[in-house]
Amino acid sequence: MAAFAAAHQPQGDQDTLYEWSLRNPDAFWEAVWAFGGVIGDRGTGPAVTDGEIRQTRFFPAARVSYAENLLAGGDRAGAGDVAIIYRREDGLRRELTWPTLRAAVSRLTRWFVEQGVGPGDHVAAWLPNIPQTVITMLAANSLGAVFTSTSPDFGVAGVLDRFSQVQPKVLVAADGYVYGGKHHERLPLIADVTAGLPTLQAVLVVGELQTSPDLATIPRSLDLTVAGFAEVAETQATDSRADSAPGRELATAAEAAMAPVRQPFSEPGFVLYSSGTTGAPKCIVHSAAGILLKQISEQQLHCDIRAGDTVFYYTTCGWMMWNWLVTNLAHGATIVLYDGSPFAPDAMVLWDLAAQEQVSFFGTSAKYIDASAKAGTDPAAVHRFPKLRTIASTGSPLNAEGYEYIYEHVKSDVHLASISGGTDICGCFVGGDPTKPVHAGEIQGPILGVPVDVWDEAGATTVDRPGVRGELVCKAAIPSMPLRFMADPDDARYNAAYFERFDGTWAQGDFASWTEHGGLVIHGRADATLNAGGVRIGTAEIYRQVEQLPDVQESLAIGQEWDDDTRIVLFVRLAPDMPLDETLVRQIRTRLRTQCSPRHVPARIVAVPDLPRTRSGKLAELAVADVVHGRTVRNTEALANPESLEFFQEIAALQV
Repeated sequence: MAAFAAAHQPQGDQDTLYEWSLRNPDAFWEAVWAFGGVIGDRGTGPAVTDGEIRQTRFFPAARVSYAENLLAGGDRAGAGDVAIIYRREDGLRRELTWPTLRAAVSRLTRWFVEQGVGPGDHVAAWLPNIPQTVITMLAANSLGAVFTSTSPDFGVAGVLDRFSQVQPKVLVAADGYVYGGKHHERLPLIADVTAGLPTLQAVLVVGELQTSPDLATIPRSLDLTVAGFAEVAETQATDSRADSAPGRELATAAEAAMAPVRQPFSEPGFVLYSSGTTGAPKCIVHSAAGILLKQISEQQLHCDIRAGDTVFYYTTCGWMMWNWLVTNLAHGATIVLYDGSPFAPDAMVLWDLAAQEQVSFFGTSAKYIDASAKAGTDPAAVHRFPKLRTIASTGSPLNAEGYEYIYEHVKSDVHLASISGGTDICGCFVGGDPTKPVHAGEIQGPILGVPVDVWDEAGATTVDRPGVRGELVCKAAIPSMPLRFMADPDDARYNAAYFERFDGTWAQGDFASWTEHGGLVIHGRADATLNAGGVRIGTAEIYRQVEQLPDVQESLAIGQEWDDDTRIVLFVRLAPDMPLDETLVRQIRTRLRTQCSPRHVPARIVAVPDLPRTRSGKLAELAVADVVHGRTVRNTEALANPESLEFFQEIAALQV
């Protein structure tokens, strides 16, 4: 960020740079295009058109290929030989050099053409976090097709809830995946998925568990082509860090045969999905170029990611952080894909990976940091992390104790960046700043070019009232706002999702507050905010305090409708063999009363063996509230552990 600031606001500090980016959106996004080295036809005219937030357009005359930009990353000065490092839970490790990646993408692109895939068609991936997923995405995008993915832990119903809405022409699926020490077969389910997708013309099967999966199990209609990924793309993952000269020649010939399609900036490139815990998931259509530009601003300016860096983020292909991770190829960084449990064989596995692969940027969830602390792990005692500059945390608010754990037990001079955004924009509203101090429990500030604020219920800013809680809003357009939702021709659902709360202003649905340092605290989802006795309480405030108690592994709070009011009910998952006795109940209530307020003290505290969470690891408060109130949970397929909902049915303590 320092180099960017010096070029555009040499006399000011970072706050001055931020204000300049808001006052001059055209100049700012033009500067991001140039600083990030975007490859494409810039065209003439403005970088940003004037207009209301929904009518604003970015680079209306430009034509860009997201895939072209990522595949060219290996040519950046300082880039290493390896594009992708793949690590699997069971110890499998592979590398793909840049020439190997380019050649595989080109071969798969030609096969897609043979199946009739072209601009605007949809290619769907039901895959683990493996190199073949990246290759599939880049091949689809090279043709101007729209890519969409979900993780293999979804069952048939969950896959069809998503893919049936986009009507894909090609499905790429794995025969299974590894997680928690087990092999999970998916080959027998591919036939059921294909049966529910009548628009399919081809199925490509990745042999993740078997070298040559039995494709005969997939029924072949007259119009359906079934093939194996290895035979089509000929991906040769190597253990070497350099390709031979003949390999480079092979890649060059393949690249020349299939030049990527450059499309208008606002053409669809990706479909991402909402969590779907309150019904069928929303299909969010994104511009690939918009995502590229937005993530350049985040990754290069706020995360200090450079050519030659090694970037890791723990994610699945069903979460927007997968897209965020893969975009780092455009900077000439090596990306590390990990597939498996972050706790197999133990809570050190990801920290070990960071040391072994010499990771410079390490991304994870606040829950993993908290779990590492509770497990007593001490990565700094066994590793030095000489290249690690940044640790990023997202998924839920990172509490002050999480900051302390990182600086005491991982690395004392790392930049710890708590970031927050969403699938809605495939990026961040607020995040880290490597040029500013880090304050425990706070996000450092807004992302450049993103005019965020916190508004109270009357729509008034709270920027001059630190600590006052309100809605996180965005007051003007940014490049990665969705183009639309699928099956929403009049944009009714789109407008209802973001613009009904405050007319003409994006409401993200997060409950937040400003801090005295100009940073922000996210208190939880606004739709999970509790309203006890007329006072709005963020669930994250409760979790932050309760989960500091060593006997509490995890907690979840809801508001229960009771006696014409709402009372707070707290569910706790305790450490093994720990009872919820009067002593622990008293500790929980005392801590919440003294550290928060009497309003935060739950009326009922109940121990449960497990808490439901989405497949990206977020607590499913609304699903629990539905069960407690006797309502039907509309989409259990969106949950990673739907069986846990049984623990919340007809709890005696909640009937009095």
